[in-house]
Amino acid sequence: MTGPTRAEYCVIACAEAWRDDGEVLASPMGLIPSIGARLARLTFAPDLLLTDGEALLVRPDGTPEGWLPYREHLAWVTGGRRHVMMGASQIDRFGNQNISCIGDWERPRRQLLGVRGAPVNTLNNPTSYWIPRHSRRVFVDRVDMVCGVGYDRAAGARYHRIPRVVSDLGVFDFATPDRSMRLASLHPGVTVEQVREATGFELSVPVEVPGTREPTGEELRLIREVVDPAGARAREVAA
Repeated sequence: MTGPTRAEYCVIACAEAWRDDGEVLASPMGLIPSIGARLARLTFAPDLLLTDGEALLVRPDGTPEGWLPYREHLAWVTGGRRHVMMGASQIDRFGNQNISCIGDWERPRRQLLGVRGAPVNTLNNPTSYWIPRHSRRVFVDRVDMVCGVGYDRAAGARYHRIPRVVSDLGVFDFATPDRSMRLASLHPGVTVEQVREATGFELSVPVEVPGTREPTGEELRLIREVVDPAGARAREVAA
């Protein structure tokens, strides 16, 4: 078996977001997070609940294992029993996220998805982020519009938590005194200098930065033979 690719390290980093969550609803948005959530369910997070996004709870292979009516889904969303992994067009040092527009919101240079469910997600259940292309265009000093709420705006929100941000360069958390973003681990072949150069704000960096956890042999087998045998992950993270 060949060694893990960058994409597979990203899958592992996303999967780790759901470690120790227990029986919560995983809501991964995007390919790599979806592979990660299914891998977590098959390995260290057997109590994790997966959904088809509509009305069913599903097994890692997508076959139904339960019913999740919309009224029940809403109760989970607002009660801290869901852990979302969203994307971000912009994210700042405190974890504020923008998916709505670029530029002044009254006359934006570019219209994006819109706010969607980001405020509800971030204020009412843990929300992590997956960013496949780490750059200064995404990791910005100040987001143009706050959609997902960061630590500097979430005072008093009972279920607000941002466990991690995963990019194609590394893993980030907010384990700092002021709850600003910290470099938690580097993917193989990536340097601290590369991350700093690709980040548009001053990032907290420990004296020693560990490497992102390597997939086990069994995890690699599951990724390659069970969860993503077509290799779609490589189209999102090619390195």
